Amino acid sequence: MPDEGSLRDELHRASAPNTLDSRRIIAKSRARRLPRQIAAGTLGALALAGITVLAVQVTQLGDPATTTAGAAFDESAPATSEFSGVKRAPADRINLCEAQLADVAQSHYGLELSVTFPETVPAGSNPISGTVRLTNTSDREVVGSTPASPALTLSQQGIVVWHTNGATEVAMVSVDLAPGASVEYSASFSPVRCGVDDDLTGAFGPDLPALEAGTYQLSALMDFTADPSMGQKTAELDLVSGPLATIQIG
Repeated sequence: MPDEGSLRDELHRASAPNTLDSRRIIAKSRARRLPRQIAAGTLGALALAGITVLAVQVTQLGDPATTTAGAAFDESAPATSEFSGVKRAPADRINLCEAQLADVAQSHYGLELSVTFPETVPAGSNPISGTVRLTNTSDREVVGSTPASPALTLSQQGIVVWHTNGATEVAMVSVDLAPGASVEYSASFSPVRCGVDDDLTGAFGPDLPALEAGTYQLSALMDFTADPSMGQKTAELDLVSGPLATIQIG
């Protein structure tokens, strides 16, 4: 009859193929996970790069971070104040070449701009002169200051084809308007077409192509700084806008 030692040896040999080798299992597991870890690391790096680009775009344009890239963030996490100090663009940088015409809210102080230009102008690149009227449509006196000239935008079917560009005048004009009162500014536009690249140069070049004959829309924007006596109604400069005027070119 087999003794205890023989039985132990027999049992050991019978179970040998089923014995778990922890070191071999860990090694195989690591080998299987490695390609997935590399892929995950690559996607993670791309995701971080995408977030970086989004941050730049938000800082420049002021758009809310509700884009596809924004899905990478944890919605349950509290919103940060990293971009809370971002201010809107000045009036002459709101409507840019080939972009959709901005939908601007009304002035906080009841101010409104209207443009007065010839209804029909010749095609070409010569500047067209006219006036822009700032009117107080509220029922109280409005006191403050504005730039010496407004920002004009020429558009067609809601797309910007030209806008005021170049160096901005530093001079400010004081305004004190009773209800219904107004003040006029001299202004001009060029009936030429600008492109996205032209906005990168500041002032447009002299060789922009003349606009084709057709119907266009002209509008004005202006920053208004309220006098402290008016009470602060907005954290930034008040943006004054007005209705579109139709211009026939050609």
